[in-house]
Amino acid sequence: MSYGNSSLTDLNSSGQYIVDQRKQYKVVILPSIFGIICFLGIIGNCIVIYTIVKKTKCRAKQTVPDIFIFNLSIVDLLFLLGMPFLIHQLLGNGSWCFGATMCTVITALDSNSQTVSTYILIVMTLDRYLATVHPFRFNHVRTPLVAGAVVGLVWVLSLLSITPVFMYTGLMPLSSGLVGCALLLPNPATDIYWFTLYQFVLAFALPMVVICVVFFKMLQHMSTTVAPLPPRNLKVRTKKVTRMAVAICSAFFICWAPYYVLQLVHLGVQKPSPAFSYAYNIAISMGYANSCINPFLYIILSETFKRHFIVAIQPAHKHFRVHLSTTEGSVVLPLTQGCRRPSGSQLDVGPGDMAAH
Repeated sequence: MSYGNSSLTDLNSSGQYIVDQRKQYKVVILPSIFGIICFLGIIGNCIVIYTIVKKTKCRAKQTVPDIFIFNLSIVDLLFLLGMPFLIHQLLGNGSWCFGATMCTVITALDSNSQTVSTYILIVMTLDRYLATVHPFRFNHVRTPLVAGAVVGLVWVLSLLSITPVFMYTGLMPLSSGLVGCALLLPNPATDIYWFTLYQFVLAFALPMVVICVVFFKMLQHMSTTVAPLPPRNLKVRTKKVTRMAVAICSAFFICWAPYYVLQLVHLGVQKPSPAFSYAYNIAISMGYANSCINPFLYIILSETFKRHFIVAIQPAHKHFRVHLSTTEGSVVLPLTQGCRRPSGSQLDVGPGDMAAH
């Protein structure tokens, strides 16, 4: 009898330990991870946006990749700005205290950011295809004006694609007596199924197929072409910008694939286990982390971005010299107030231009 009481006590202690672990995970660990991602991502994307704006202001020239990267950073920044609300929900056990309007705005912003970033990656990939396969033929199409118009169209199409989010997001009562923010579809039994498939195809599967096919065509062209190659500097810049585009697209699909796969799996799971919930939260973290790592990909893969960043953060009256590797040579960046360089000074950039046109 005493043995049985001892076992019961151990079981209760173990159960309490598991409950405490789950509570610590939801209240401490997961919000901390989201907070780090949010903090680093906002700083990184602000650096990218500031660098491109400063570069455009100083040089009065914006290239096609600049426009795509600038808009991708804007999208990532907007996406990350919704994370504090997610953290608040975690700390409040799913409760929402910001009202119905903010519920709709934040949910729509979250959904729209995912879709816009995917479509911008498609456009970037197509631009890399034209730059690699037809480096001269479509120069009249690959202009900043056309790129800006295409990005504007992408935003419009994305906003139209998330119409269900605008229509059905609202507040729902919780068992605690508080309210939560959720997508309240008219007929959950069937609508959740179709909406999940709709999101999966539109924001992940279809873009992945398009991007993979385009990159395959690019690789096929590069391995079989016998046509005369463009000038060496243009070829090197195109290769480096293409490498960065591949890295950005790869990071996107690696980070978001677990989330969309688990969304599909969740359709067949009536009562998710704790392990599934942990995996699902990790997948969400990876999705948000994608918006955090993009700026660091620009910095790692682009020597020219580093140089533009140095120019952007230096005081206007400073005169300094940046020494790069022997393969890139040295770069002299004399600056004067208002970004004007004195006559005779020059900005000598080497190959690997992030903004290769």
